[in-house]
Amino acid sequence: MLSSASQLRLPGLPIGLGELCLALWIGLSATRFLAGYPMAASSALTRLSGFWAVFALTLGIGACIGLLFDPLIDVGAMVHDSTAYLLMACMTILSMAEPDSDNRLRQTAWFVIVFGNIGLALQIALGWGLLPQGSLDPWYWDRFRGWSENPNQAALYCAVFGPLALHLAMSAETGFGRVSGFALAVLPVVFGRLTKSDAFLGATVVSSTFLIGLRLRTWLAMPGYSMRYIAAVLFILAAPPTAIALLPYGVAAADEAEDFAKSLAKDKGGDGTVATANLRFLLWQQALLKGLGSASLGLGPGPHSERPTGPNPQNLPGPFEAHSTPLDLYTQGGVLGLATLAWLVGSTLLLTLRARFDALSALICSVAVFSISHFILRHPIFWFALALCLAEGSTRRRTASAHYGR
Repeated sequence: MLSSASQLRLPGLPIGLGELCLALWIGLSATRFLAGYPMAASSALTRLSGFWAVFALTLGIGACIGLLFDPLIDVGAMVHDSTAYLLMACMTILSMAEPDSDNRLRQTAWFVIVFGNIGLALQIALGWGLLPQGSLDPWYWDRFRGWSENPNQAALYCAVFGPLALHLAMSAETGFGRVSGFALAVLPVVFGRLTKSDAFLGATVVSSTFLIGLRLRTWLAMPGYSMRYIAAVLFILAAPPTAIALLPYGVAAADEAEDFAKSLAKDKGGDGTVATANLRFLLWQQALLKGLGSASLGLGPGPHSERPTGPNPQNLPGPFEAHSTPLDLYTQGGVLGLATLAWLVGSTLLLTLRARFDALSALICSVAVFSISHFILRHPIFWFALALCLAEGSTRRRTASAHYGR
């Protein structure tokens, strides 16, 4: 949770409190295993270990090509990304090697959500002057960022916190756990909207729609003819004629709907959104050409796109990232690295769908949509969420599935 607090980093240090805590846990966990603590073997551990082995191979091949042929190679950025990937690999593999890893990760998820909400509340209090700000600046123009360096970084964590809290609520064993989980899912949505992140808005809308569809599927699969089953059937039967009947009103209200959609977007769909979109498309085009220029083998960790031209190009670093996980990974590890990540995320999604963990499936959908316009592979919250989905989906715990069915 502290990994998003990039403004709290000590001056001159490339890592923050979150990375230091993770490194400390990795050292303690590895020492415990070396001292003879039993290590659990599971399909989730095998899957993750295989992914990181292939992923490291693709990045190594790309690094060799980049050092030889890429004139924009940044060795410092390459070392930074490599260190981040190593930290994420150690964190996920060691967490899967723990005995009863699914229960341990689930317990950790509760801590993440509880302390995450406390942190979000403190940041909101900081932004509205209820707490002294000191050297922190919780606002990026009119967008709220809290302890993060940019609003999109904070929005990513909110995009994970919300579905994660819903999963804990929907699979809780007690009524108190269910109420607590649903209550803890509210503040991340509010905080995410304060960031005015278009990616957060898109991820929330798509994942919510996906979750509703999965819930309808679950209710329809329930044995017997319960009230929810009947309600779901009536909803499906009534949807087509209702949509046809409301079509004239929908056409008449098209302008109002467009204005409402713009009001949700950053800068109300104005120059800010257009400028961001144009910059993204330029970077995506460059990243695609860079990846193709490496024969789809990649150029190694780090950014590889040219510095964008603009009114103040000297303020932008170069080389530049594509700000898209698929395209950034394509330039780093080539088509094999991209296919490896797609296999891991896709297979984990299938596991959660088969286990009927609807909220976890929506969580994967949320981070997948967010990753289209942001590079998220260096963020620990992404890998923690993926590890939790993989562990819970692999075990297919029947108790949680039963609670989802109720």
